[in-house]
Amino acid sequence: MRVLVMLDGTEADADQPHVRVDDLGLMRGDGVFETVLVVDGAPRELGPHLDRLARSAAMLDLPAPDLAAWERVSRQVIDSWTASGEMALKLVYTRGPEFGDGSTTAFALGMPVSARAIAHRETGVSALTLDRGFDPSIVERAPWLLLGAKTLSYAVNMASMRYVEAHGADEAIFVASDGSVLEGPTATVVLIEGDTMRTTPPTSGVLPGTTQGALFRAAERAGWTTKVEPIRREELDGAEGLFLASSVRKITRVHTLDGVEMPDSVKLHAELNALYESEYA
Repeated sequence: MRVLVMLDGTEADADQPHVRVDDLGLMRGDGVFETVLVVDGAPRELGPHLDRLARSAAMLDLPAPDLAAWERVSRQVIDSWTASGEMALKLVYTRGPEFGDGSTTAFALGMPVSARAIAHRETGVSALTLDRGFDPSIVERAPWLLLGAKTLSYAVNMASMRYVEAHGADEAIFVASDGSVLEGPTATVVLIEGDTMRTTPPTSGVLPGTTQGALFRAAERAGWTTKVEPIRREELDGAEGLFLASSVRKITRVHTLDGVEMPDSVKLHAELNALYESEYA
């Protein structure tokens, strides 16, 4: 099942064409998107997702999105969803047709969560570290690189996933040229050391994580220390816990890194997952 609603509230058939072939989101990846997890009709972190959509749009010089309209169409998709199980709500906003009237393209699409994503929540994943090819110091100097924006230009992210899968792994963790940890292609890195959770700062050119933010809020209430600071690649080796946080896959443990088995973090994963779920109890 899929549910498609345009930003003006028009419900459309998701199996029919609705985007022009000269749309700049299609032709050049000139647009932004968000993916929101919906559980039992309740969207998780919709506000932070919409804020991040607006932030990404500003970085691309797109017209400021009407967040109230996005919230309405999100609710419309959710209310129209009749299938059982969780839903992934994708919000897409592009610059529109290259030869159009200047109007943007905007829609919300509800889709089932993939069986692979659900399986990885339980089994954990193996990951390879991959060079992302930039130094974090360039983020401030070169805003046109759009580092930290959630754009539709995901060719590199998808190429990295094909690479790791071809080499027997499930996920990638990007590393900057200065040896600092960045993020996964579709997830935020969370490192556990004792009662401390750490993640990479957005100033390094990573996307601010919505699921990671929810986990950190819950952890702080439970007495954990949370830190948003640079992490060195070598700190991942033998870490008490290494996790990837994303909207659809929630909190996923990394059990093998670069072919080396990590310390057993099954119980720690259960604790972190309970913390995360407590945000929505």
